[in-house]
Amino acid sequence: MSVAAAAFASGSGTNLQALLNAEAEGAHFRVALVITDRECGAEDRARERGVPVARVSFKGRAAGETAGDVLEATGNAGAEMALLAGFLRLIPAAVVRAFPRRILNVHPALLPAFGGQGMYGLRVHQAVLASGACLSGPTVHYVDERYDEGSILAQWPVPVLPGDVPETLAGRVLEAEHRLFPAAADALARSVAAGTTPRFRWPGREVTPFTWQSLTHAFEIDP
Repeated sequence: MSVAAAAFASGSGTNLQALLNAEAEGAHFRVALVITDRECGAEDRARERGVPVARVSFKGRAAGETAGDVLEATGNAGAEMALLAGFLRLIPAAVVRAFPRRILNVHPALLPAFGGQGMYGLRVHQAVLASGACLSGPTVHYVDERYDEGSILAQWPVPVLPGDVPETLAGRVLEAEHRLFPAAADALARSVAAGTTPRFRWPGREVTPFTWQSLTHAFEIDP
């Protein structure tokens, strides 16, 4: 039985698409609702799969008012967990409290470095390259009341190559996001169903084939 999830998105929705694809391939979660804060490509991807979309305004509103709209939408959808798939707004504290350790976000860098408010998209990869770092990669973490500060569930290293520009680095990190995030979402869904918590165990650098399914074995569900 799949666990109903609310997915949040603000952009083109490639991470949302990865979640939808994983669902179709047998993941333990079901995207029951997509919440957006603006008109975006993610809405089109949701509607193509027949997933309801709720557009909630965040800008210029009190956090409590926004939280009320989000909680009403997630409640109507029966969502038991939430997945931030490229969502640029801070989740209101009331929503975080309603889903304790049941909200995951994917960030395109190895947190705690290169995170925080305003660190999204190519800005992240520009900062990584400017720092001289030799590794980057996605981080999946629990969401709390601050940007990118929730406890980390899983990370996957992606090498920074000679001659990289933000766009080339972003492409390789995004490929890893599309594998790691659905695997982490699957682990969270399994843990929600079991009433426990997931853990990530580094499986080694070589994972073949490099798919979300192959990465599910790296997640253990604590008894």
